[in-house]
Amino acid sequence: MNRLSSISSSPTLREFAQGAAQQTVQPVADFIAPTVPVGVMNGRYKVYTEKNRFRLPNTLRAIGGRATELRFETTDAFYNCEPHALDYPVDNLEQLEAEALEDVLREGAVAVAEVAALAHEKTVIDAALEAAGGGASKTWDTSADPVDDLDSAVKDVIKAAAYGSAMGVGVLFGVSAWQKFKNSPAVRSRFLAGSKTSLAIPTENVAQQLLLASPKTMTSFMVYDNAPEGKAKNIQFLLDNAVLIFARRDTPDRRDPSFMKTFRLMNKWMVPGSYTREDGRAEVAKFDWSEDVRVTNSAAVIRLNIA
Repeated sequence: MNRLSSISSSPTLREFAQGAAQQTVQPVADFIAPTVPVGVMNGRYKVYTEKNRFRLPNTLRAIGGRATELRFETTDAFYNCEPHALDYPVDNLEQLEAEALEDVLREGAVAVAEVAALAHEKTVIDAALEAAGGGASKTWDTSADPVDDLDSAVKDVIKAAAYGSAMGVGVLFGVSAWQKFKNSPAVRSRFLAGSKTSLAIPTENVAQQLLLASPKTMTSFMVYDNAPEGKAKNIQFLLDNAVLIFARRDTPDRRDPSFMKTFRLMNKWMVPGSYTREDGRAEVAKFDWSEDVRVTNSAAVIRLNIA
């Protein structure tokens, strides 16, 4: 075993790499599709739709009678935590001392985790937008009340999830939608000029206080280049004028009716390793993980397109 293999397989580096992966997960990705740790790569989860919703069982048991069996009036689907990987070439191995080599691998773990997190966030937002469909149009002008529009959407999502107070709600603004919300006369009129309270400035935390059921609120700043390869860049916001209102839990499981989830293998997140390239001239630090992003309740999301 060479030095790179020895250090990359050490428990210390593995713990560091997994910690880096957890710390660099983009907050929006974890907001829409929180992680469900699973023990095996393939397994079942519950899928809820408009026709197959969560229903409460009758828990009353007659004396001497049998208890109601907990059943989910829905369908099973299969998750598949597909393998993902990124390589980090390590140069000048022969000049590096063991301590310096470990520092290089730590640096590589952070770099890989950041890029992987950005790729994961785009995957999550793309899947969320596809599941939400075209959505409904709203015009937030001088006569509109964005707070009332969002309150109505929050109520509809709560009814669609049918999980009561055990289920939270998330509101994700696109950048332009958030700009229109916070600058709306109906929103600004709720704040006292010169106030020293927390409601003095419209922020995402303040929006949470304004809205029904105090849903967790966030803005997506994810961008992408819309130009074909070889053409001048055309940077666009991924969400921009849209708002997503959806059912969510901070710690979901395989059965609850949250809108989206990310299934990840336990203790297999960003596993470091190494290999020698086929030409024998370079050694590469590799980082592997497995995950599967799934829409688990297509009925529990509403999209508003803000004009």
